[in-house]
Amino acid sequence: MRKPGLTTQIFIGLVLGILLGWLAPEAGKAAKPAADVFLHLVKSIIAPLVFATLVVGIAGHDNMKTVGRLGVKSLIYFEIVTTFALAIGLLVANLMQPGSGITLGGVQAGEVGHLASKQPSVGDIIVHTFPSSVVDSMARGDVLQIVVFTVIFAAAVSATKAEPILKLCNSLAEVMFKYTSYVMMFAPFGVAAAMAATVGEHGLTVLVSLGKLVGTLYLALAIFVLAVLLPIAIMARVPLKKFLGAVREPFILAFSTTSSEAALPKALIAMESIGVPRNIVSFVLPVGYTFNLDGTTLYLSLAATFVAQAAGVHMTLEQQLMMMLTLMLTSKGVAAVPRASLVILAGTLSSFNLPLAGVALILGVDTIMDMARTSINVLGNCLASVVLARWEGVFGKDTEASNEAEQTETNAIEQVEVLMESAHTGSPTEGTPASNLESAGSNKS
Repeated sequence: MRKPGLTTQIFIGLVLGILLGWLAPEAGKAAKPAADVFLHLVKSIIAPLVFATLVVGIAGHDNMKTVGRLGVKSLIYFEIVTTFALAIGLLVANLMQPGSGITLGGVQAGEVGHLASKQPSVGDIIVHTFPSSVVDSMARGDVLQIVVFTVIFAAAVSATKAEPILKLCNSLAEVMFKYTSYVMMFAPFGVAAAMAATVGEHGLTVLVSLGKLVGTLYLALAIFVLAVLLPIAIMARVPLKKFLGAVREPFILAFSTTSSEAALPKALIAMESIGVPRNIVSFVLPVGYTFNLDGTTLYLSLAATFVAQAAGVHMTLEQQLMMMLTLMLTSKGVAAVPRASLVILAGTLSSFNLPLAGVALILGVDTIMDMARTSINVLGNCLASVVLARWEGVFGKDTEASNEAEQTETNAIEQVEVLMESAHTGSPTEGTPASNLESAGSNKS
């Protein structure tokens, strides 16, 4: 009997975890350490993998102008797509009115009142971007700081022609890819434990309460995928079947663990396997973790509008557009602050004089919504790597060259075998004169 693939195993783990958390809540809660162990192992991959692949990707370029061009193209693409995400979140929230009929009375805002004070200013975000210690950044798993340090480090490696460093990083990248494959063997168990703990703690009733908000978010994300990401993929001539097959495992990992970090190593490998050059994917995916969080930005605009509706506050079109502009700027620092999107949401509500009690209301179903927005973040970044590789004109080139070389070698071997058989029988095959033997032999060698 054939062993199921990793995707099937993860899905089985997902279902079993939900069943365990539902039927035996205490056992589900007790499984949380197993989920934490898996996530710790995954997080241990991030820093060395991002560092090694990014150094190779940048320092391996003969022309640093190529890196600068890729950076500019990436930021343009990210800003356009996240703007669409924010707009769709506002539009769907206004059409569906998920906050209508919900009262904020009785919700305690004390536990989240301090979040607004943590809202970072633009200056704080800029300062936070640059690490004071890369060791500290790696220990905390701050992807943005690691990327900034690595870009400068790789530029220095390129300028000094430090080939030993480049070879070391190339070897480190290969080792980390193998390390990742070992860790992913435990993914089904980690996913099962994570789901069991979540359902065991919150119960299935969490899907019923505030179900309209959850359903509205899932609907908005589906619209975003079909109305924005799919047309982009078609215009960029992305091979959809191949892409979806490659992205499904990172997508399921992100959905079940609510962690983009858990999906990053697998996403790097998956995108490279379908033809995105390593120097592209190792640059776009880590940078996208800060600048291209499509699911999170959509969620923020929808959640802020939901709170306004629940509080009975009517926001004019101008106010909503201003809120969208605010989120467009502040969401860029979402990965750099504690409690991520909830902090940004609290700060936005405070800026527009909306009740912070809305954050406490959302906390009850935030885990369910986090699954969806995190998985869309991963999907959007994976698509971005393919689109930018196509934009640079390098998508699939390495794969095509490898396939052509393999085909040439196979044809040469078959030709030699035919000629050798003809030589043994003493009757040369039609169309393969004896003079071809020498050329075929040279092709084989």
